[in-house]
Amino acid sequence: MNPYILAILLFGLGLGTTITFASSHWLLAWMGLEMNTLAIIPLMAQHHHPRAVEATTKYFLTQATAAATLLFASVTNAWLTGQWEIQQITHPLPSTMITLALALKIGLAPLHAWLPEVLQGLDLTTGLILSTWQKLAPFALILQLQPSSSTLLIILGLSSTLIGGWGGLNQTQLRKILAYSSIAHLGWMILVLQFSPSITLLTLLTYFIMTFSTFLVFKLNESTNINALATSWAKAPALTALMPLILLSLGGLPPLTGFMPKWLILQELAKQGLAPTATLAALSALLSLYFYLRLSYAMTLTISPNNLTGSTPWRLPSTQPTYPLATSTAMTICLLPLTPAISALLTS
Repeated sequence: MNPYILAILLFGLGLGTTITFASSHWLLAWMGLEMNTLAIIPLMAQHHHPRAVEATTKYFLTQATAAATLLFASVTNAWLTGQWEIQQITHPLPSTMITLALALKIGLAPLHAWLPEVLQGLDLTTGLILSTWQKLAPFALILQLQPSSSTLLIILGLSSTLIGGWGGLNQTQLRKILAYSSIAHLGWMILVLQFSPSITLLTLLTYFIMTFSTFLVFKLNESTNINALATSWAKAPALTALMPLILLSLGGLPPLTGFMPKWLILQELAKQGLAPTATLAALSALLSLYFYLRLSYAMTLTISPNNLTGSTPWRLPSTQPTYPLATSTAMTICLLPLTPAISALLTS
């Protein structure tokens, strides 16, 4: 892609998110979300592969549906209450409709079916943007909204953690596994949103760091399915040794960074008297952990078939910059001891 066009599209992505962040009016927020969607569509379809075009079409239709629902709900709210302010949603009908529209935008279960299919059709770089940056603007609106229906949020959160764990069990494509991982993590964030927005922000931040590391490792190894992971030891032995730690951090095992948000969320849910919800969420994390372990096993403990069709690749020096990966990997593995400091920063 022409670098000038790429720069304009990335600027559009940034501007759309910034407009949504800065808006207090529903029309302006909707406009920011639309700019975001329109800026990423050329990035998704840039390779002209039929799968990429199909994924782009699915993404466009889904986002257009969510945006139309959001606009309809905000107009309904203005009609019922005379208010266009984001924080003045008092009527339960527009509040519920907006929550569901934003859930469709970020891919929360049961409105998640588009996410694995879309992510599977994209290259890893665009997939990384879709899994991280594109979640920011809708999340900013959900945080400001503070929906009146707490039961709806808990249902969305629990179903996302369960479906995110369950759906990834049978997958062999890495991008689909990462999509289900995204759904499960979003479920954890939504569960605690109404009780502690600061913990939701912390979870979102750690999820971004861990997902960034995972996508960059797969990009460095040029892996898109589980079988391709078995050849990674020949390309980057040191990274292959660290990769299980990144995956287990995504799964939420101590003493890795990924344990911190899960620990704080379970603690907060227990404080709010939602012990059964916390138990279900913790059990659903075991489902996710299984497919992270499966990836770790494929990467470190199996040797790829060494025949003419699948011979071991040459260990050619990588041309990709490794500083971002080194930084995010260190953060993915080592931040747990800083939990008290990070909690104090977020609550202050």
